Amino acid sequence: MTTKRALITGITGQDGSYLAEFLLEQGYQVIGMIRRSSTINFERIKHFQDRVTLVQGDLLDQASLIDILSAHRPHEVYNLAAQSFVQTSWNQPVFTGEVTGLGVTRLLDAIRLIDSDIRFYQASSSEMFGKVREVPQTEVTPFYPRSPYGVAKVYGHWITVNYRESYGLYAVSGICFNHESPRRGQEFVTRKIARTAAQIKLGKEKELRLGNLESQRDWGYAPDYVRGMWAMLQQDKADDYVLATGRTHSVERYVELAFETVGLDYHPYVVQDPQFMRPADVDLLVGNPAKAKAKLGWEATTSFEQLVKLMVEAELRAAA
Repeated sequence: MTTKRALITGITGQDGSYLAEFLLEQGYQVIGMIRRSSTINFERIKHFQDRVTLVQGDLLDQASLIDILSAHRPHEVYNLAAQSFVQTSWNQPVFTGEVTGLGVTRLLDAIRLIDSDIRFYQASSSEMFGKVREVPQTEVTPFYPRSPYGVAKVYGHWITVNYRESYGLYAVSGICFNHESPRRGQEFVTRKIARTAAQIKLGKEKELRLGNLESQRDWGYAPDYVRGMWAMLQQDKADDYVLATGRTHSVERYVELAFETVGLDYHPYVVQDPQFMRPADVDLLVGNPAKAKAKLGWEATTSFEQLVKLMVEAELRAAA
């Protein structure tokens, strides 16, 4: 039997690292695309880096994508690379559009040119729903993005659908709701809360500055979600799926649980800071994962309470 080969863009990110681990466990040969940079962070993949093939490429440069596909001939491509921080997208809207939106087109078109049998996964986002049109959100809920990031993700989503329908590519979008882990970037609010709660407990910091505490999100555990990504590419027919827990919690509840984990009341430490407020915020995101459960056999297995606890405990261990 031929060993399956998978190309992961964004392999050094949270999802890319967990997906690479999962695929290695399934016996895949894993190729990871990284951008040429003087500051590449291999922290998330260092424990298995010698088991993957790292290649240089960039979603801004289609020639590099064509070269990678020609040289390594993957059976599956997982596009997890993006400018993925919503707050940054307000400061860098054009760059976000180029990478997170048009980058998808460059990769899809490279697949069309080199090998149309490649199966393609696009990392779509619950941020596409933005000012939500219905609760909970499903695969057919209309999009109303509220940030340059969300707008770029909508473009990436629809160009994936377009290439599937126009060229017959096996191309799918996973509409993933928020999924976190100790490998989350420190700029993301969940990691910031977990890290600061641990630092306050250890006497190293005195306050936690946050924006909108009332925003509600559907939060899951990243390793659960990469299983769903893989499952989407194993089906007979390409289709799009929501990956979510189906439950929602506020930022304030996340804070409360994080401080409970370290034995503290959060009220004296939390400061609302206008600089962390978005120009246009997303108030309520909660997904309906029924289709993924019925067709993929997928569901989230880690509870919100477990997620917060494991993130805070990881920060305590790291700071010890």
